[in-house]
Amino acid sequence: MIGEEQLLTLQGLYEKMGIKSDIYEYGEMVLEELKPRFDGIDQIAEYNQLKVLGAMQKHRVSAEHFNPSSGYGYDDAGRDTLEKVYASVFHTEAALVRPQIVSGTHALAVALFGILRPGDELLSIGGKPYDTMEEVIGIRNCPGSLKDFGVTYAQAELFSDGSFDYDEIEDLLNEKTKMILIQRSKGYQTRPSFSVNQIGEAIAFIREKKPEAVIMVDNCYGEFVDVIEPSDVGADLVVGSLIKNPGGGLAEAGGYIAGRKDLIRLCSYRLTAPGIGNEVGANLGVLKNFYQGLFLAPVVVASALKGAIFAASLYEKLGFRVVPAADEERNDIIQAIEFGSPEGVIAFCKGIQSAAPVDSYVTPEGGDMPGYEAPVIMAAGAFVQGSSIELSADGPLTEPYAVYFQGGLTWQHAKYGILRSLQEVNDHGVTPPERPDDSYIDPEDYEDPDEDFI
Repeated sequence: MIGEEQLLTLQGLYEKMGIKSDIYEYGEMVLEELKPRFDGIDQIAEYNQLKVLGAMQKHRVSAEHFNPSSGYGYDDAGRDTLEKVYASVFHTEAALVRPQIVSGTHALAVALFGILRPGDELLSIGGKPYDTMEEVIGIRNCPGSLKDFGVTYAQAELFSDGSFDYDEIEDLLNEKTKMILIQRSKGYQTRPSFSVNQIGEAIAFIREKKPEAVIMVDNCYGEFVDVIEPSDVGADLVVGSLIKNPGGGLAEAGGYIAGRKDLIRLCSYRLTAPGIGNEVGANLGVLKNFYQGLFLAPVVVASALKGAIFAASLYEKLGFRVVPAADEERNDIIQAIEFGSPEGVIAFCKGIQSAAPVDSYVTPEGGDMPGYEAPVIMAAGAFVQGSSIELSADGPLTEPYAVYFQGGLTWQHAKYGILRSLQEVNDHGVTPPERPDDSYIDPEDYEDPDEDFI
């Protein structure tokens, strides 16, 4: 017997899933314009897929590399081979890829504490880093921060267009400057994220002024968005989380640090203990998902990119400010949308949560979270808790009341989640804080998908 859902048209099924016809038809109109962009994303995914596949074949990955290890994890061939695969993918000398790294912030902290010593200075050349790094560095006082250990911090602000201020960077470089931090993604800011080429230009400038400085790039949310990575343009270290892009939605925990062999060794001493380093660390049976997640990551990232561009286009045409703009180059999977009010952020997050495969019935609310100064609202009905490569949205409930959307293991799920967010925003009567007369479209006014009404 044919079930009821099989008798419905695609639009009918969307309506049954809570998307009204005007929102659906508006989304289809926007989607038609994006097909050439999506073709370009698929080409990047194809390139990166071959890059990952080539690395796995080069290091002769086999079923034995999925075997679990326990205790000290001595002679763990699967763990050691995975790190060689990561080093090949990122074109670095070595890598540290471990389930014992609990987050991207932890991976960054391991690198910072592994390399910096009392009297050294850390210089961020991209303005303020992500909120959770403030207590690691000591921007906000916290016991055990770098500041507590006598490491100083300096920060070069960006120009208003989000570009590097090379004059200020040069002024801040001094004999104490040991490490340069470049955060690729925007974090909870509405600046543009940095392209790999921009990062490469900044690295070249620093190499000319202070060649001995260690340059580390926080690569979170940026892996596989381009065909090159910051390590291809001179970064000494690239750092990220496995429950974001490179884990492909399958990694249940973990992080990575890839870069120069001597620096990776120092990081491993911080992760475990001096003299022990990367020789230990049981894999606890997670390696199959780590390998398979990396294998799927290029295609999963492509789905997330399509979702980000769709969201940008959908909301920009309605008069909301989006960063990056719908037609801009993509440098990470994050899409910021400014609502100008807490009601807009909350409505958007409710829509994303209601589109989730897990906990779709839960209503997200803002609250205090470790590492954040302001209340934060998070929507993430994910298979892996906190997985930002899965469909999710979050943001601080402070000015300018921007929400940060990312993820979607499949493009189809990302599309539905974005439409569901717009349905919720529309139902709550949320309007743009400033609505240019020549760019606003009311979905209820839309009738003909072939009509050019911009």
